[in-house]
Amino acid sequence: MIHLLKSILVTVLLATSALTFSSVSFAELKVGYVQVDKILQDAPQTAESGKKLEREFSPRSLDLDRMQKQIKDIETTLDKDGITISETDRRNKERDASNLKIEFQRKQRELREDINLRKNEELATLQDRINKAVQSVAKAEMYDLVVYGGVAYASEKIDLTDKVLKSLGKK
Repeated sequence: MIHLLKSILVTVLLATSALTFSSVSFAELKVGYVQVDKILQDAPQTAESGKKLEREFSPRSLDLDRMQKQIKDIETTLDKDGITISETDRRNKERDASNLKIEFQRKQRELREDINLRKNEELATLQDRINKAVQSVAKAEMYDLVVYGGVAYASEKIDLTDKVLKSLGKK
């Protein structure tokens, strides 16, 4: 996301420099501004994406919760009955708990990695939709230049964020 914004900022700076030396005067230039972070937060697709990821990964998360409870139950049994059970049984339970902990950590790490991968995929899809919505609004209202965040100051009258959000809500 940061790389995308940096490349967009460089493109905007190059476009602005080119316009400075072209025959187009700035009085004729129609400029707009979009707050991408606000769009990412408020777009209906963001909430949909979050729910989709939750549905996708909740079975694995519940499995991890069950494993964690199983580990805790074994450890509780060891604490409570550790003195009264045989040495062999105690070692077997400790080994079981240790093996479960290792498996739990592996599954937890895999789940985190898979969630991050899917979040990035969903974010890329959302960014594509946002870019298309920005282009659609800019073309419909005949803007010459629309810039994303990273701007020192932008007047509210050139802020297209709400129009883009409205466009995203229609889709």
